[in-house]
This record gives sequence, structure tokens and C-alpha cells, in this order.
Amino acid sequence: MDARLNESAPSESSRSGDDSQSAEAAVPARFEVGQTIETQGLGSAAVRSGTVFGILFAASIAHGLNDLMQSLLPAIYPVLRKTFSLDYGQIGLITLTFQVTASLLQPLVGLSTDRKPRPYSLPVAMCVTLVGLVLLAYATNYTMLLVAAASVGIGSSIFHPEASRVARMASGGRHGLAQSLFQVGGNFGTAAGPLLAAFIVVPRGQTSIAWFTLVAFVGMLLLTRVGRWYATALRTESKRGGEVHAPSTLSRRRIIASVLILLGLIFSKHFYLAGMSTFYTFYLIDKFHVSIQTAQVFLFVFLGAVAAGTIIGGPVGDRVGRKSVIWVSILGVLPFTLALPYADLFWTCALTVVIGLVLASAFSAILVYAQELIPGNVGLVAGLFFGFAFGVAGLGAALLGELADQTSINFVFKVCSFLPLLGVLTFLLPDVENSSKRR
Repeated sequence: MDARLNESAPSESSRSGDDSQSAEAAVPARFEVGQTIETQGLGSAAVRSGTVFGILFAASIAHGLNDLMQSLLPAIYPVLRKTFSLDYGQIGLITLTFQVTASLLQPLVGLSTDRKPRPYSLPVAMCVTLVGLVLLAYATNYTMLLVAAASVGIGSSIFHPEASRVARMASGGRHGLAQSLFQVGGNFGTAAGPLLAAFIVVPRGQTSIAWFTLVAFVGMLLLTRVGRWYATALRTESKRGGEVHAPSTLSRRRIIASVLILLGLIFSKHFYLAGMSTFYTFYLIDKFHVSIQTAQVFLFVFLGAVAAGTIIGGPVGDRVGRKSVIWVSILGVLPFTLALPYADLFWTCALTVVIGLVLASAFSAILVYAQELIPGNVGLVAGLFFGFAFGVAGLGAALLGELADQTSINFVFKVCSFLPLLGVLTFLLPDVENSSKRR
């Protein structure tokens, strides 16, 4: 791993004809690992150096460790509900506290780091999450649970914008692939959390959460090394003159409208996923009378499908276009979500695999599309979209929890099944990729 974290892959970029002369004038003959210099008139999004897979894998693993710790929170809700005699509304409020602290801070962190990147904020983020885990392990009342959830949320808000920037810097121009690799680590971590909770926390109790602080320490060491590479890459980029971004051909009003549409699609996706991740275990226990451990395994299968869908979405978006991926991933999942509330146990598992696989492919495509829509604002875009996703998930968990208290878990799943209808908004998005090619 040390070798990969410090590897370099200098390369020379050239194009034939007139483009070749303009590219050679704008881009140094040799540039460092992960440096992507975007120049006006190149016709593609970037002139790229080699993709730095060592850094991408390190960032992905760190994302997995970060999200594994975060996913412990909803995974142990059945334990917390029994220990503290919580109702669904209180469980939803815990999720809301975590998601809101993450969502409100992430755009601010992203905006700040766009102006002044902070490579070593990454291990600091992991340390803040560690504090939240310790509080969660030894909480004695509901207020302490909320404080623990807030601490985990703050750690997330610091981690995601800068880690997403690292992935983009190491992409070598293959932005969809880089974001998918980065995202899939988080998804696998999220999927592993419930499984580990089922076999460690459920039988041993709340205080066993403290064992997961070892995960945080490993993450801090890994992110310190990533931060060192990041700092070196920033110094190299500064010496080379940084990135030169081609101006957007879209009007300011069209860009704002497109961002709002993308946020609407994020709302559809993450409101639905919030219902699944928070209440799927309760749905299985209530409707099919399975054990807590069996329900956790089913949740792991669903989240594993989400992880697989994430890694597919980015490369496919690089190849066929991100707008096409957004179309299929949001609207295409509708028939399966509509069928889910009426399925038996076997088909419930089968349908959730398809839903997770298809729906999860959207996020990488949406994020890279937005970064191309607003060039030069990687941290702000990442913070805005990660933050909004967390906020929507938190709000969704709280509202759906209250709805479940007033009606039933089965009714909640019927309501959520219509959310992918918002995928029709994709029709209103401009074709950013074709505009980029024309430039």
C-alpha cells in the first residue's frame, strides 16, 4: 500500500491536427500523478494523466471504513429500541440528527476547501467519528444517543467533500470510474455495518460498539497517508499553474434550474433509500416475523446490491453518457418498487436486490454531471450533493417514522414505492456532455 500511495505516473498528452497544437501549448509535456488540467478548446473534458489506482483504492477503503462506522447507527436500532424503549418517531429523530449535522455542514466544508484545500482534515474527520462511536457505546440516555449521532454526522461532513476531491484528482480524467470506485467503498462499508452489528452488537450488547473504534484508528492511519499524497499533488498543481476550466455554455438560470432538478432526483433516490435502510428490518420482522439477525442479513443483501450498483454506474456513465444512466436508474426502478409491498419473503429479497442495483447507479452519474455543469467547484458540488443526500435521508427517516407510528410499516413502503416517478425530471436536464464535446 505504501508504494501505491506514493506512486507517480507521468505521461504526455497530445492530439492530432489543430487540437494537438492548442493542447501542447496549454499543457506541460510532463505532469504529475492525478493532475487533471482542463483546458478550453480540447474537445474532451480533460487532458489526463494516468489514473492513480493506489490512491483511488485507498480513498475507497477509507470511505468504506467511514461508512461502516456510520451504518452501525441504524443497524443497532432494534437494540436501542429495546434498551431505551424508543418509538419509531424517536428512532427517526436519531437518524435526522445524524443526517442533518452532516448535510448542513458539508456544503460549507466543500466551499471552504475549494478556496483552501485541507489535506489533513481527512484523519481529523475519522477522529470525530471515533468520538461518536465511544459516546454511542456508553450512552445511558436518549440525549446522549442524539449527541453521539451528531458527532458521527460531523465526522461525515468533514470527510466527504475532501475525499471526493482526492478521488477526482487521482482519476486521470476518468471521473465516472473514480467516483464509482470511491462510492463503492462507502457502499460496501454501509452493507457490512448491519452484518457486523448482527453478529457482534446484537448478541453482546450496546457497549460492544466500542470495538469498532479499532476501525477508526485504521482509517486515521490510512487517511494520513492519503493526505500526504494529496498535499504533494496540490503543491505540484500549484507549480504547474493549477487547473484552467472551460467556461460553461449554459446560462446562469439554466445551470441553477439543472442543479435543482438534480437535487430533486437525489431527493427521490435518498428518501427511498432512507426508508429502506432505517425501516427494512422492522418491515421484515413485522410482516414476515423473522428474527433480528435474519432481518439484518436481508438488509446486508440489499445494501450489497446498492454497492454493486454504485460501481456499475460510473463506468457506464463514462461510456454511454451520465444522463442515460440517470434516466434508467431512477425511473427504471419504478416497477420493482411498486411490486415490493405485495411480495412474499422470497420475492421481497429478489426485488430489493434489483432495486438496490439499479437505483444506486444514479449517484456517481449525478455527481459527475453536476461537477461538469459547474466546473472548478469540486468541493462545493460534492458537499452540496452529499450534504443534501444526508439531509433528505434524515428528513425521510423522521417523517417516515412518524407515518409508521400513525399507520403501519407496510403503508410506509407503499407510499415510498411511488418516489421513483420523480425520475421524469431527467427529461428537463441539458445534455452537458454533448456541449462539452462541441467546445
